[in-house]
Amino acid sequence: MIINLSSLNLIIELRKSVFSISNYTLQLVKSYIFLRGFSQSQPTRPMGREKEKEKPSEEALNLLRSRLSDPNFIFRPLSDSPDSNYSKLKFIISTSVTEACNNSILLLGPRGSGKVAVLELVLSDLLLQYPEAISVIRLNGLLHSDDNCALKEIARQLCMEHQLLFSKVASFDDNSLFVIAMLRECGLAHKTIIFVLDEFDFFAQGKQRLLYSLLDAMQSVNSQAVVIGVSCRLDVDQLLEKRVRSRFSHRKLLFLSPSKEETERLMEHILSLPVDSSIPHNYAAEFNGRLKKIFSDERFKELINTYLSYNFTIGHLVRFLFQAVSYMDLDVRFLSHENFKTALSSNQRQPKLECIRDCSILELYMLVCMKRLEVKEQNSYNFYSVMTEYKSIHDSSQTSDNYAANVCLRAFEHLLQRQLISFIDNKGHNQSVEFRPVKLLISSAELHQGLKSYHQCPAILLRLMDR
Repeated sequence: MIINLSSLNLIIELRKSVFSISNYTLQLVKSYIFLRGFSQSQPTRPMGREKEKEKPSEEALNLLRSRLSDPNFIFRPLSDSPDSNYSKLKFIISTSVTEACNNSILLLGPRGSGKVAVLELVLSDLLLQYPEAISVIRLNGLLHSDDNCALKEIARQLCMEHQLLFSKVASFDDNSLFVIAMLRECGLAHKTIIFVLDEFDFFAQGKQRLLYSLLDAMQSVNSQAVVIGVSCRLDVDQLLEKRVRSRFSHRKLLFLSPSKEETERLMEHILSLPVDSSIPHNYAAEFNGRLKKIFSDERFKELINTYLSYNFTIGHLVRFLFQAVSYMDLDVRFLSHENFKTALSSNQRQPKLECIRDCSILELYMLVCMKRLEVKEQNSYNFYSVMTEYKSIHDSSQTSDNYAANVCLRAFEHLLQRQLISFIDNKGHNQSVEFRPVKLLISSAELHQGLKSYHQCPAILLRLMDR
């Protein structure tokens, strides 16, 4: 076989190229094995620059925000006293658990006073103390005010708690019999069912079949349950029907606004940094020292008194402190009086103050006259009562601000339109405006501040408010 010389040279070159490619592939495989072994033997490092350690001010800010978002931390110091609502509520529920008796109680107070927070704190402590002897059923009047819907929700939660099958098509009577049977079985097993009825006043409307069914079932010696109603209406027990009221134990816990001493203790508890945490000790000590100086400053005390005169509940105080903490400058590293002052300006109810600033001088006179009538314990007054007070101010002070009755009536109607005052009730639609009793919709502090910010407020009005 004869092979051309050029063909032979081509075959030789091809063999050389194949050999070089195989050598290159071999080198790639060796490099891959080496790199894989190196990556397994060496710890992985994050891409880019390593994360810098947080500044002490950032750690403090995160800690304070987490505290202000945790109701258990906020309300824990208020539970130390044996006369606190926490101690009373815990005693009532624990007595029901240990002595196998039935109880019903109402938690009453304005929104933000801590009713639900204290209740959850008590329930969490009791669930740790009696983990197998308590079952909690939660309802809300805004969602379950319908009796059929509420009883179905109770049956669903009981089935989930005891790993039973729940029927969505069961009737009201079927669910009622099931709940009664579960109350009897749990009572025989020495297990207490706690019914938490939030927004209790919505359950007290209509035929009240749910309340009657629960309270009537608790009359049995075999049942073991506690019904806890939570409401912001202080007269909610008066909404109950006679048959329901006769089965209710009429226990009430009132959640009032904290005293000045409790408010100061609460602020110090929330804002003081721990000296034995991850935050540097020197920074925490200096932070707490500066905080005490702020608390002892007369300007700060006046600022807090001004805020609490508008919103005197723990919920409002917590929101105010959260805003003040959020205004803390991380470069300054500490809280300052300006942080609280800025939070106060953003929390004040500005719409009412803006309405007062847009009022006429005559309208300001009428507002001050109404406030003076309230100070004199005259809770019901109409246009003519206000005019009598206005005339007495004019006669005693000899002011030049004297207006005719028809002009005053138009100013009176203007205040109604601005919703600075309103009629006491919807009765007397056929009566003239000047004969219907009215009430003020602004507080003394708001009126006083509005007068101070008014650019041409007569001095006599400020003197009358100061008195």
